[in-house]
Amino acid sequence: MKLYSGKVPIIAEEVVRALTAANDIETEDPGELRLDVEAVLKEYLRAEREIDDLAKRRLESSNLPHTQFGRAKKSVADSRGIGIGEDAIDHILNQLVSMLMHSSRVDEVFAEDHELRARMTPILRKHMALEDDIDREVRGRLKNLVDGSRDFEIQYAKTLEEIKRKRGL
Repeated sequence: MKLYSGKVPIIAEEVVRALTAANDIETEDPGELRLDVEAVLKEYLRAEREIDDLAKRRLESSNLPHTQFGRAKKSVADSRGIGIGEDAIDHILNQLVSMLMHSSRVDEVFAEDHELRARMTPILRKHMALEDDIDREVRGRLKNLVDGSRDFEIQYAKTLEEIKRKRGL
């Protein structure tokens, strides 16, 4: 599961619309609340970039191969209390619920935390599962190459970038 910056405004709009339509929250200014939701999502993206940088530095300083990047990234994320991968949605939901409870843009919260989470989870899953869809599309285009080969890796990176650009990610 990965959050793409290009999806942040769409996710924010859908979250605010879903919560207000279900009368889970009351707000006088949904546009400003949408900006608050965007801020939470952008902060997650910033933290994730910082974790990537720290993990890369850790690999370089320890002379570890790049194949250990995932493990180093998980270690850094755990030490900072930030969920990545499958834990990203839970982390983002915790941040969103906290923001909704403390935001001056939210006049009243009528739903319990677990209800808010249940309302927002499908929205996040739908937009964050794009990574799996994109991977399937890339692999579908590269059927003629052997997975794991050098040619495959080079073409995979090029095709991935092309598809992300087409989708506005």
